[in-house]
Amino acid sequence: MMKWLLAGLSFVTAAVAAESYHFASIKLLAEQEVGRIVLPQLYAKLDIQITITPLPGKRAEHNVVNGQLDGEIMRIYSYGDENPNMVRVPTAYYFLETMPFVSASRNLRIEDQEHLQQFIIGKVRGVKHTNNMTAGMPRVHDFDTTEEMMRLVEQGLIDVALTSQLNGVVTLTAMDSNRLIATTPPLDKQDLYHYIHQRHKTLVPRIDKVIAQSIANGELAKLISEAEKQVFERAKAKKAR
Repeated sequence: MMKWLLAGLSFVTAAVAAESYHFASIKLLAEQEVGRIVLPQLYAKLDIQITITPLPGKRAEHNVVNGQLDGEIMRIYSYGDENPNMVRVPTAYYFLETMPFVSASRNLRIEDQEHLQQFIIGKVRGVKHTNNMTAGMPRVHDFDTTEEMMRLVEQGLIDVALTSQLNGVVTLTAMDSNRLIATTPPLDKQDLYHYIHQRHKTLVPRIDKVIAQSIANGELAKLISEAEKQVFERAKAKKAR
């Protein structure tokens, strides 16, 4: 009897130790790269291993909403309203600022969302905050990467590259370009949340507690600061090649 009991306990222990999840991120966006560094460290506090696969924004959403993956590491609040089978972890753990990037040689005035309507705008396909900001605008073009649309602004083929402030600055660092500048102030600021498919909804309060505690004790700020440094160092290394 004792032999079977010990075998059962070993099986349970192994199952708990093997708890793991597979999440999506949006590829080639700087804030998502910060999340790819930070979120595994938060899950490690629960003895949970996570795998993160970078995908184009629309594909990430499709794969997660349809249950092929377990969630997304980082999206804005409205993502949860649009996808009711995704559960938002209540405590935001990062943020983004929506920023127009324009040619430094042009004196373009973009102080609010209304000013955007007069320009030809580029945005990365499947990114919610720029989708929402440009909804209904007539001259908006989707691109696969931030660098692609930045190059077209440099060439004068579009007027504005709309992305997050962090992502724009990191991309320009990697491009070694000083021909584009960010307008000020940012047009919007939004919190970023971790989303989990509803089939794993019992995970939500567990990771939410870790995030909240990490904010309260100052650890999350340190993790994010270090992750941002890593992302910038990678961009500088790419510039040097």
